[in-house]
Amino acid sequence: MSKRRSNSTAGQNVSKRSRIEDEGEDIDSLQEDPFLCQQLQCVADVESDAGIVESISMKNFMCHSHLGPFAFGSNVNFFVGNNGSGKSAVLTALIVALGGNAHATNRGLSLKGFVKEGENSADVSITLRNKGKDAYKPEVYSSAIIIDLRITRDGLRSYKLKSKSGHIISTKKEELISILDNFNIQVNNPVSVLTQEMSKHFLHSKGEGDKYKFFMKATQLDQMREDFIYIKQTKHVTNDKIEQQNEGLKELKRKYLEKEDRYKSLSSLDELRDKLQELQKQMAWALVIEMEKDLEPVREKLQADRQSTVKYDEKVEEWKNKIEESERKYKQIQEKLEAITNQVQDLQPKCAELKAEAQKRNTDLKTVEVTAHRCEANLRDLGKDRDQLSSRIKDLKLSISQALGTESQDRANRVNQIQTDLENLRHQISTLGQQIDQYEHAISRAKEEQGKMRKEQAALQRSIEANKRNLLMVERSRSNRLQRFGEHMPALLNAIEEAHKRGQFKQKPRGPLGYLISLKDTELALAVEVCLKGSLQAFTCDNHDDERLLQSIMAKFCPGGRRPVIITSQFLPQVHDTRRRAVNHPQYPSVLQALEIQDPVVTNCLIDQRGIESILLIKNRTEARRLMQGGNPPRNCTQAFSKEGDQIYNNRNYSAEQARAKYFSGDVEEDIRQLMGEIQNQEAQANRFQQQMRKLDEDIKQNESLLRRAHMEQKTTKDKANKLQLELTDLMNVEEPQSEDVQPLEEDFQEIVSKISVKRVEHVEARAKMADLKVLYEKAEQEYKQHKERISTIAEEAEAIKEELIKADQAVMKCRHHKEHYDEKRSTHLRNIQTLEANLKSKEEELQASSAKASEICAERMDISRTARSLDTEINRLKVKISTQQDQQGDPKEIVRQYHEALENYKNTAQQVKNLKSFINNLDKVMDHRLQVYADLRSFMSARCKYYFDSMLAQRGYSGSMTFDHKKETLSISVQPKKGKKNDSGDMRSLSGGERSFSTVCFVLSLWAITEAPFRCLDEFDVYMDMVNRRISMDMMLRVAASQRFRQFIFLTPQSMSLPDSKFIQIHQLKDPDRDQSEADGNQ
Repeated sequence: MSKRRSNSTAGQNVSKRSRIEDEGEDIDSLQEDPFLCQQLQCVADVESDAGIVESISMKNFMCHSHLGPFAFGSNVNFFVGNNGSGKSAVLTALIVALGGNAHATNRGLSLKGFVKEGENSADVSITLRNKGKDAYKPEVYSSAIIIDLRITRDGLRSYKLKSKSGHIISTKKEELISILDNFNIQVNNPVSVLTQEMSKHFLHSKGEGDKYKFFMKATQLDQMREDFIYIKQTKHVTNDKIEQQNEGLKELKRKYLEKEDRYKSLSSLDELRDKLQELQKQMAWALVIEMEKDLEPVREKLQADRQSTVKYDEKVEEWKNKIEESERKYKQIQEKLEAITNQVQDLQPKCAELKAEAQKRNTDLKTVEVTAHRCEANLRDLGKDRDQLSSRIKDLKLSISQALGTESQDRANRVNQIQTDLENLRHQISTLGQQIDQYEHAISRAKEEQGKMRKEQAALQRSIEANKRNLLMVERSRSNRLQRFGEHMPALLNAIEEAHKRGQFKQKPRGPLGYLISLKDTELALAVEVCLKGSLQAFTCDNHDDERLLQSIMAKFCPGGRRPVIITSQFLPQVHDTRRRAVNHPQYPSVLQALEIQDPVVTNCLIDQRGIESILLIKNRTEARRLMQGGNPPRNCTQAFSKEGDQIYNNRNYSAEQARAKYFSGDVEEDIRQLMGEIQNQEAQANRFQQQMRKLDEDIKQNESLLRRAHMEQKTTKDKANKLQLELTDLMNVEEPQSEDVQPLEEDFQEIVSKISVKRVEHVEARAKMADLKVLYEKAEQEYKQHKERISTIAEEAEAIKEELIKADQAVMKCRHHKEHYDEKRSTHLRNIQTLEANLKSKEEELQASSAKASEICAERMDISRTARSLDTEINRLKVKISTQQDQQGDPKEIVRQYHEALENYKNTAQQVKNLKSFINNLDKVMDHRLQVYADLRSFMSARCKYYFDSMLAQRGYSGSMTFDHKKETLSISVQPKKGKKNDSGDMRSLSGGERSFSTVCFVLSLWAITEAPFRCLDEFDVYMDMVNRRISMDMMLRVAASQRFRQFIFLTPQSMSLPDSKFIQIHQLKDPDRDQSEADGNQ
């Protein structure tokens, strides 16, 4: 947007008119420029040699199925077309195919975004010219290099580098990098390829720092600065190495001084040899004395251990007797429990018969009660009919006896009064009816809510009881994990073991299965439990005979008939071969892989029943759903479980009902704390339920009281209304009474009286029969309750006996544990005695051999106070000293040689350190010089850039300046338009859009003039220019292209333009996109 300043609207109009006139003159002058036309014609016969683009083609790239091939001219190429025609695709393909990344194109974040929607890959092919003295391996590639790029849907790209004949030379990106380095092609350099986004970021940015960065990147001065920084870091590393060599120099000096001491040291060898011989004699008898001292503790310990063996024998015998006594008590309690169980089973049929008899008596009683109630209702109805007929007869008789006089007027007044009263009563009845409906609705809603709360309360109570049972089970499992599978499980397994020892089972049953498996990863405990479900408590048998025997054993120990499931399948000694049907994922294990199972029978059972080889365990539920429901689940995988217990299929998933592992939990104390906390929360919730239930009961009672009161009021009001209605009907129907009207009523009255008599007889008979049946029902119910109470009493005795049986079983296990403990200790004790005896014998033999050897060295026994260790240390020291002096005196030349060699090494290393330090000092001087050269080069290139910028501006009569601040790393550009358009500030922000774009083009051309590249590419450089500035900028770039005949220029523009007719210029007009199809796609 233009930011020109003016004082009035008229001033603006004048300024615009004058500018239009000047620009029109510029157009005419540029169109008639013969120099430009002559340059274009002259350069047409000159071609670039190496590195320029000869052609490019694309397939399934971005939104284009096929684009190209485009044959490029050797100097100037224009790609003209509207938005969507493929200009940006050509530029993006050029960058990506020549090694650029997706970020450099500013068209996407990854390469896979360049593949056309619905296609699997995109292909780009670029041909580079390979001629002249700068050609790259011309004997291999010939005169052209073909670069084929393929991008897959996954974002992977592969290259094929071909010769001109199409023969594949290489597929490595390193070869492509070598080619680009040889041609000096830099697609990431904005001077070589300037995209719209890069232009907006650097050139159109208002920040002076961005323009400076653009200048540094274009001239590659930023790369030089990074190289200097790397050299400085390398110098620091070299300094560190010098410090390390200084430390090594100290070690060399120490070795040199040692050699010098050996060189100077001399001593007498005879005295040392005599002293060594004496020490060796003392050493021989010192060893004998020490061995004799070592034997005494061994003999004493062996004697003590032999005496303590009797104690272990007594302990083993004691616990053996206790085991027999505990087993005898266990058997007695078990027999007692079996007798009580048989007694209960004998009483059960009789109890069922008594219950059926009581139910039958109750049914008969209910039937007779219904008959009696029906008779009472009939009597009430007949009594009402009788009273009404009697009253009617009396009224008729009275009306006959009265005269008709003034009665008619009184009757009319009474009718009016009754009608008024009836209207009031009907309104009152309607109001009471509405109140009754409200009370009944409130009561119904409260009872419905109360019913729901009762169900929730019952479920909560069941959950509390289940948690209490689980808590008791977990507490018991502190010492025995088997308790987690039920308090009856230890006794059941003992009974199975005893039956197996007696040979009753053909194959010993395995179970519970959950007790025989363990987890490799405890985080998957809940997932495995939800997966295996009831199989964890199941048993498996080899045959049906073993199954029937196991069922009979379970009947004795499993309470309430809740027995574990028994799976019957032939036992095999090896695990099934599941390689063909098992799931095998590189990241996630199957249930079979996550379990540690020692018994192949258990493994085969779980494979057959649950298919654990084809179920995956994935900790993250989101990842599990993605893997299973992403359209391509793992091979042979039927389902998966997350660590929260969620069950995921390929088309559905289910959440787990339990939130905590029950059987595989590793931390018992943590489980106890969680269960206790959960029980406390549930009990608090139960108390809140009780309070809410009491509140609902109070509301129901209050509404029922109000309902009864409303019903009574309504009944009273209706009775009043009925009486008034009857009176009104009588008054309205008063006629001259006739005596013959009374006779039929009296006959009906007599008929009703006779019916009442009959019904009373039936009622009396029904009441008598009901009393008899009630006596029979109460008697049958009493017998049933007594029999049931007897069974309950026996069952309670059985529960107490079961507790005794568990305690007795625990006592047997405890006694066996203690006996096994003392058996092991006794065996260990005996093994220790054997070891001590063998050790003693070996030491005595060693002592004899050592004494014989000492006698050979010194016949007379010596009493030595020193230890053998101190003597050995002194002997070794003397040997080393003698050996050293022997070496010194035996070969003095070797000592001298070693001394001079150490001295030489020390001097050489010192000289190397000195040379390195000198190199660092010289490097500092060179770096200082190069940094100065770098600064001079930066100033020189800045000056050249300023010069070319001023020259470009002057072609249109503009003036301007470029100010570099290398310390602050900023570049400020100011431009002054032509005369008559004076701008005080010179700021580019005050220029029009076209003038600012023209100034930007001048900046880019000045950078072109000071940098080298085989081709240059500009994307929509004229999008913000008006026709005049666009034409001027175009002519300037064409002049630059004409002057730089060995370079290639590629311009992308949506604008149509008129250009000189020349072989020098190649124009590629791109087809417009299908707008109708685009609009249809957008609407869809």
